[in-house]
Amino acid sequence: MIYRHLSRFTASISSYVPFRGLSTTPFLRHASVTDQAVDPRLVADRFEEETDVVIVGAGPAGLSAAIRLKQLASRAHTLSGAVLEPRALNELIPDWKDRNAPLNQPALKDSLRLLTEKTSYPLPHLSQMSNKGNYIISLSNFVKWLGKQAEDVEVEIYPGFAASEILYNDDGSVCGIATNDMGLDKNFKPKENFERGMNFKAKVTLLAEGCHGSLTKTLMRKFNLREGRQPQTYGIGIKEVWEIVPEKHKPGFVFHSLGYPLDSKTYGGGFMYHMENNIVQIGFVVALDYQNPYLNPYKEFQKYKLHPYIKKFLEGGKCISYGARALNEGGYQ
Repeated sequence: MIYRHLSRFTASISSYVPFRGLSTTPFLRHASVTDQAVDPRLVADRFEEETDVVIVGAGPAGLSAAIRLKQLASRAHTLSGAVLEPRALNELIPDWKDRNAPLNQPALKDSLRLLTEKTSYPLPHLSQMSNKGNYIISLSNFVKWLGKQAEDVEVEIYPGFAASEILYNDDGSVCGIATNDMGLDKNFKPKENFERGMNFKAKVTLLAEGCHGSLTKTLMRKFNLREGRQPQTYGIGIKEVWEIVPEKHKPGFVFHSLGYPLDSKTYGGGFMYHMENNIVQIGFVVALDYQNPYLNPYKEFQKYKLHPYIKKFLEGGKCISYGARALNEGGYQ
């Protein structure tokens, strides 16, 4: 099998999942900057580590890939916020319930409404939007749990180290990634605590850095991967997590909307998911092909929260976290 000789897997991730205290490494090199004529980035070698697979990105996709690769490798050796559909998780980790996966709130009720400026109208329930059997989760907690499952099968996770460069063999093929240099000032000049990044050489490099990852884009340009392919469309999703008053909380309620505050030429809509413990995830998505150059997706989200149907859930509550991310919305629509 292709996985027969796989022995080590490395996931390179950013700093949001504290699996290990890797604030320092045994390969620390401090470069003197007393001689301003010498740039340590040009004279300091990167430490290199050989591995079978290096995975860039440790979200659900990257961690799941690492776990699955280790499962296949083990089998070869021994002849073994979001609404989450658990089908892939059932295949990857069948006993996830016994392992205390943070899937605590099943989706119990779906609602789709058309919003106007002052009111809303219920729309027929679309079968493809049914969330029966799904779970309303904290993606952050799920990724932390998934990271623990990856470490349990001996995946090496490097928090705090971002992949910054693709490495190539002499023949032009990909041979791994390099992590970013540490100890640079605001002008990206080396400071006294400068530390050169590391090289991770691998037989296979898997990019799971999101829908618009910087390293992925360099490969698309280098190998012309977009040629002959359907153009991709993107959106921006803005999300907040709220703690609302108990009497307004509907555990398991999954709400989606279209219409206000967007016009008929702009693709997008809103969502609201009621988790456990009076927690609600609320967000708004706007496709990035909007025609109005003055449209501000964040301001549209603020209008959305002030709509009478949405506002009634949020009044008396408080926002406890927020964020945004790029989304891939498919090809031609």
